[in-house]
Amino acid sequence: MSGSGINKETEESGEIQIGPTSAGMVRLFFRTSQFELPMDFLPEEADEIAAEIIEAAAIARQSSPKKKKK
Repeated sequence: MSGSGINKETEESGEIQIGPTSAGMVRLFFRTSQFELPMDFLPEEADEIAAEIIEAAAIARQSSPKKKKK
């Protein structure tokens, strides 16, 4: 994919829903004005994704400039 990446800023907004499925999977459901994308993961995979999100949040806190409260 040319021209896209994790650091590319966008004006697009959307939502994410996360929950268990009746098949014993964990579903991440992404929705924007352009598309809907359901993604199912084994519970163990979901644990790994959750750990990656927590790690990324910790790194982002360390590297982002402090925002002033209004």
